[in-house]
Amino acid sequence: MHFQTKLFINGEFADAHDGATIEVLNPHDNSHLAAVAEAKPTDIDQAVEAATKAFPGWSTTAAADRGRLLLKLADAIEAHGEDLAQVEALDTGHPIRDARLLDVGRTAATFRYFGGMADKLEGFIVPADSGFLNYVTREPVGVVGQIVPWNFPLMFTSWKMGPALAAGNTVVMKPAELTPLSSLKIAELMAEVGFPKGVVNILPGYGAVAGQYLAEHPGVHKIAFTGSTVTGRKIVQASAGNLKRVQLELGGKGANIVFDDADIKAAINGSAFAIFHNQGQACIAGSRLLLHEKIANQFLDGFLALAKSIRVGNPLEPATEMGPLTSMGHRDRVLGYCEVARKEGGEIIIGGKAPDDPALAKGCYLTPTVVCAKPQDRVCQEEVFGPFVSVSTFKDEDEVIKIANGTAYGLGGGLWTRDLRRAHAVARHLISGMVWINCYKRAHPGSPFGGVRGSGYGREMGFDAMHEYTYPKSVWLNVDASIPPFYKR
Repeated sequence: MHFQTKLFINGEFADAHDGATIEVLNPHDNSHLAAVAEAKPTDIDQAVEAATKAFPGWSTTAAADRGRLLLKLADAIEAHGEDLAQVEALDTGHPIRDARLLDVGRTAATFRYFGGMADKLEGFIVPADSGFLNYVTREPVGVVGQIVPWNFPLMFTSWKMGPALAAGNTVVMKPAELTPLSSLKIAELMAEVGFPKGVVNILPGYGAVAGQYLAEHPGVHKIAFTGSTVTGRKIVQASAGNLKRVQLELGGKGANIVFDDADIKAAINGSAFAIFHNQGQACIAGSRLLLHEKIANQFLDGFLALAKSIRVGNPLEPATEMGPLTSMGHRDRVLGYCEVARKEGGEIIIGGKAPDDPALAKGCYLTPTVVCAKPQDRVCQEEVFGPFVSVSTFKDEDEVIKIANGTAYGLGGGLWTRDLRRAHAVARHLISGMVWINCYKRAHPGSPFGGVRGSGYGREMGFDAMHEYTYPKSVWLNVDASIPPFYKR
């Protein structure tokens, strides 16, 4: 399979200035996939310069024309959907069935949504003083730096670029060094459909070098980052030089609450998706399973049976339901939390080890892991980011709300109940940017996505995202107002 391996700067693919490369591995067996050009400060400078030169033309392009290019890109993504799915599965470990259905589909849908949004961002009139016309427009921020994580690189490329480009900004994007291949494939398609030179620049590189430099760069007017809370704090510090705008979508420790009146079968199925989809490598994963004590045993019987039945294997095989984690280093980190759980008195009910299948021995595989733990334990407080779910019980609404809100995070959470009053009451009291009721991990291009507390600030998706990439400009016109002289003569 062909992989694009060069930096995309000013509409052209080129090697890094110093010729440096990053080895990209297949997490299925840690074999070599590609050597991708590694961006460093000189390359970032070149990309920012290209984006700066392109901004006046792109920002004044008719909004409908910007939208048409995004719609053409969405069509191209669907036309090349199988190639993109194969690249994403090879590079990240996503099961191919998920890459086809979810990753490619959501990517095209997001670009299509913001293609339609481009000419619908309206200003407004302020009923100001008599004789004056005061109107407010939304203006693009300028050159925006965007840093995409390794867990959903294809999808997050669209989440970041869609609203930024629709609003008239130009982009310098850094994909994660672990998983840059699908973002570079998108760059090929953007060149193919006719995006002007310099409007989009995509440069893989290491976070500590390219990401840090992009966040510090005085020519960048906004930085948008998705990743860990620890790195998010560094991004804020790096942005202070020119007081650039910052948008952060950070970690999570989602509480997934099952009440005693829930549809148990639906809750089991939804809870398994919440934590085991993409091997649990999702900021919105339902990683804390909170069970009402009356149904805890019944629920766990079904949940454990489902978890044990999950087909772990080569992500390119259509029957695979859970692939490898994205890197061996990350798998070791998740395994480390199994030791943390044991030391704190937790019980690992299932999992906590690599699969027994010798065909998977070279890969970054981990079996679905379920741990009984206390709400205050580290495994219930810290983001593990793997197929690792902690289980605790509760007695009533007040107790579970306290448990659910008892972490540093506030990204997503969910609950399962047939009681409409309870559903709305608990949703209202959860300190969380998103709440799912009788479902989990739902997302849509029109629905704001983001968190509070240690989960960051700002929102992806919808009108909120367009506002994130614009600022309000207030314009005053004296129509026929009579203004008395400041000084009387």
